[in-house]
Amino acid sequence: MKILYSPASPYSAKVRMAARHLGIALTEVRTDTTNAPPELIDNNPLAKIPVLIRDGEAPIYDSVAIMHFLDRMSGGKLYPKKEEKRTEAEVLEALCDGVTDCLLAIVYEHRFRDEDKVHQPWIDRQWTKVVRALDYLEKNLPKTGKKLHGGHFALAAMIGYLDLRFNGQWAEGRPELASWPDTFAKKFYHYAEMKAAA
Repeated sequence: MKILYSPASPYSAKVRMAARHLGIALTEVRTDTTNAPPELIDNNPLAKIPVLIRDGEAPIYDSVAIMHFLDRMSGGKLYPKKEEKRTEAEVLEALCDGVTDCLLAIVYEHRFRDEDKVHQPWIDRQWTKVVRALDYLEKNLPKTGKKLHGGHFALAAMIGYLDLRFNGQWAEGRPELASWPDTFAKKFYHYAEMKAAA
């Protein structure tokens, strides 16, 4: 199997970390979505990453679908087995992915519009959502015990993207959230290595 990804993509990071954690080997193929290469659009009509390509089987996208596929492939090792705990993990993943959606909306507003056409009220609206969610996470960080789950990988990917694109704009006043990657790295030993490779 191979994964089409971009080093800067938080959704790709989430999936790649989860696969590494589960011991599922993926051939990683860097993919530039801007140029919409044939391998990407042939496997995802939305031309978005990540995309998981399987021999003789239909491709899988987006990141949530890939995460649930990895969970099934691993015999249920990526999400808790108890219903309530699994729901908590899935909601955490949804929250972190939602923050990432807002962050990307801000980045794209600057990247794809001329400066005089950037709509600041739209950016402010997205950032308000981000601030609310980060404040919530500061007060409601997930337990990070022996078993990591999909929500943990989504949280790590979200913080990684904040550090990449919004460094210096989010961590102040949120010491618990800002230091959480240190806790995560003690449970996921490939974290520093994968961050360096990105």
